[in-house]
Amino acid sequence: MPKLKTKRSAAKRFRATGSGKKIFRRKAFKNHLLQHKSTKRKRRITGLTLVHESDEKNVRLMMPYM
Repeated sequence: MPKLKTKRSAAKRFRATGSGKKIFRRKAFKNHLLQHKSTKRKRRITGLTLVHESDEKNVRLMMPYM
């Protein structure tokens, strides 16, 4: 059986937690058009959050060695 390839776009967007059981992702809406968003809103969307369990299977298929 040949080795499976990792989707490079997914590898740049996701990473596993320390135990490897869950997956981190960045929150959306923090890239551009920030001047009209409030400081409170920008602070809320900073940082990482977990991928929802319904999407986790698809992410793991894109990254077989995670």
